[in-house]
Amino acid sequence: MSETETLTVTVRYGDLAAEFKGPPEIVLISVQSFIVKHIPQLDLARKISVSYGLAELTDMFQDLIKMTPEGPRVWFVDVDLSDKEIVGLQLVAAKIAHESGKTDKVALSPAELQSNTGLNAKSISSRISEMSKTGYVMKESSESGVRYRITTQGITWLHQLLSKKTVR
Repeated sequence: MSETETLTVTVRYGDLAAEFKGPPEIVLISVQSFIVKHIPQLDLARKISVSYGLAELTDMFQDLIKMTPEGPRVWFVDVDLSDKEIVGLQLVAAKIAHESGKTDKVALSPAELQSNTGLNAKSISSRISEMSKTGYVMKESSESGVRYRITTQGITWLHQLLSKKTVR
């Protein structure tokens, strides 16, 4: 297994300078975020743009997701979650683990969802189908099989829904 190469990018704009290091995907997101936040001509794009970075995702879901030695897991205490919410959280956990460099998987198979959540296969299949129809989950097909990942719209939906259930 080869290690991911580290990309280093330095961005300078006026008096501002920032250096970003890490896996190419993470650096790209960080550079994009820097540009959108610091270049006034892109103010309109910033106002209508929605993109969740690692720090935002961690802040949004820190009480419900934990990185364990067994991998990213939904971690809920004193919160009653539906199967759909658990599936969504597990997909967010996979995204956080991927963006933090802990795993190379941003999308999960139904079997991985079942193994990680303990939900039965039929429930996972039904919830994924519902979430796909609403645009909260995206299906990815490859030679290794079908996998699902949470969309930006799905993250927003899940956060709004769970904010009503949890008191911080």
